[in-house]
Amino acid sequence: MIEKMEFLSITGPREDIDRVVESYLTKYDCHLENALSELNLVENIYPYMEVNPYRETLTDANNFCQNLSSLGKNESLEDMKLEDALALIEDTKIKFENYSDSKKQLQDKLKSIEEALRVIRPFRYMNYDISSILKFDFIRYRFGRIEKQYFLNFKNYVYDDLNTVFVKCFEDEMYVWGVFFVPVHEWDKVRTAYASMHFEKIYIPDQYKGTAKEAYEKLELNHEEVRKLIIKNENDWEKYTKDNRIKLLSARHRIANLSKNFDVRKVAACTEGKDIKFYIICVWMVKRDVKKFLKDIKDDTNLFVIEEDKDRHISHKPPTKLHNPKLLKPFELFVRMYGLPSYGEMDPTWFIALTYSFTFGAMFGDVGQGFCLFIIGLLIYKFKKVDLAGIVSFAGIWSVVFGFIYGSFFGFEDVLPHFINVQEAMMNVPFLGKLNTIFILAVALGMLLILICMIFNIVNAVRNKNFTGLFIDTNAISGIIFYGSAVAVLSLFMMGKTLPGTIVLLLLFVLPLILLFFKEPIIRLLHREKTILPEGVVMFLLQGFFETFEVLLSYFSNTLSFVRVGAFALSHAAMMQVVLSLAGAENGGNINWFVIIFGNLFVCLMEGFGVGIQVLRLEYYEIFSRFYKGSGRVFESFREKINY
Repeated sequence: MIEKMEFLSITGPREDIDRVVESYLTKYDCHLENALSELNLVENIYPYMEVNPYRETLTDANNFCQNLSSLGKNESLEDMKLEDALALIEDTKIKFENYSDSKKQLQDKLKSIEEALRVIRPFRYMNYDISSILKFDFIRYRFGRIEKQYFLNFKNYVYDDLNTVFVKCFEDEMYVWGVFFVPVHEWDKVRTAYASMHFEKIYIPDQYKGTAKEAYEKLELNHEEVRKLIIKNENDWEKYTKDNRIKLLSARHRIANLSKNFDVRKVAACTEGKDIKFYIICVWMVKRDVKKFLKDIKDDTNLFVIEEDKDRHISHKPPTKLHNPKLLKPFELFVRMYGLPSYGEMDPTWFIALTYSFTFGAMFGDVGQGFCLFIIGLLIYKFKKVDLAGIVSFAGIWSVVFGFIYGSFFGFEDVLPHFINVQEAMMNVPFLGKLNTIFILAVALGMLLILICMIFNIVNAVRNKNFTGLFIDTNAISGIIFYGSAVAVLSLFMMGKTLPGTIVLLLLFVLPLILLFFKEPIIRLLHREKTILPEGVVMFLLQGFFETFEVLLSYFSNTLSFVRVGAFALSHAAMMQVVLSLAGAENGGNINWFVIIFGNLFVCLMEGFGVGIQVLRLEYYEIFSRFYKGSGRVFESFREKINY
């Protein structure tokens, strides 16, 4: 069902808006409406122009809490004052800035050490005091590396002819690292020779003391010390957030609520009296809460509430809030997927719950597999709250029911007695001969559902006072007489009563068809329009012919769509027969239980998925399309937003 709504205009002194929001609106189920658009005919109202003072603090609080675990079962938030919450977040912000600055300095130092290690690593086996090498006066030097292929050529053909000494320090598969020495007066010549051999210079700063090995080991110690300081810094921050976890979450919750309360100003309006400024808040409230709300505020002298008539002064239709029993709650998922009912329209949740699960069971009738769907779906829905699992569980019950009707238990059809043999039950149909009984029953089910949907459409037309659509519409009174007479004629002919069938055909079949053909001119006459046939007689006849043909085709195709119910029931029985045959269960020999188990699992998953989609297609295209629009607005509960 759809909750009844009432529209309220709430007003009071402008500076009192936060108290009213926190004291009242967070306690009741209400949907905020934009006051400026609702009161567009009222003069001297203007929007709030204030900036949310909690937004920046809330962003900081969210950053501090993003890695904290949520509350456990035995934990609860503290009732924290605003001043304490703001002070805690500000203090945490200072600590976080100190932590971030310290961490950045340590990371920069670590990066510098890693760069120094990278530079000196290839020369760490050089047993000389680096600082003394860097202070030579009469000998020039250069640290660097050279590719192996060039180094071999240099060593074999050039090295002996130059006045230089090359000290190899390290090598790998690609390069040879080292340092060459040369007298000052030979520098240009030797440097050019090395450059021609692709010698790459490596700059060694003068910060190193002692040998390269000693300098390298000292840098490694420094690197480890800085890394430990970074870890300690991170652990200290993590310890602080964990020790203050409940307080931080409580502060964030408090500030978030105040921020959301303040954001009510986005949809509120302001106006001015003689000596004071007022706020105006427009809300849709669940009707059963209105009396409690009015009783709650009766002694509040700073608050004034106007109950508006929904037929006057309101530009928007009420939002839709569904309220169904827990058993039917999961099926609201399918309703929302199609579109919520508009306020005043019928809530189809109960109908889709009944028809979906019933049709699913008819197409997937098996006691064993249905029971498995029921148990698995129930467990997932209970512990994970997945709506689709609840739907599967409910449909599984009907699968069990139809399993008893078909006498099928995990594909075995000789274990239980059956009322209908899915594959062998036949029925004589006039003009068509023998047909499977399942197909006849499936079409009969489709006809019944289509007629029920037409009745629902008539009810919706009466609710919305759409009297034109009540009588002349393919899904209204003329449509139900036409389609109902077609069903009656078909039933009479199947029972061999051709004369009564012909009379019904002439009286109740042809007359509604004529009304549907002349639908447009009749509507114009009822609306007292001057031009009855604006496009001429010929165009009207052509258009009427094709529209009538389309109506007949839609009735026929919609009815035949339900044949898939019988087709899937037969395919399920046939697939299980194949599984039993592969397992040797039909030969009277030893049964391969692995094939039985795997086959049941495969059929249950594959066909269950296919049946679920096909039944949903029937619901949306053959059932909903005849009476349901789904054009409602979502009821956005301000209280739920705050609690979230």
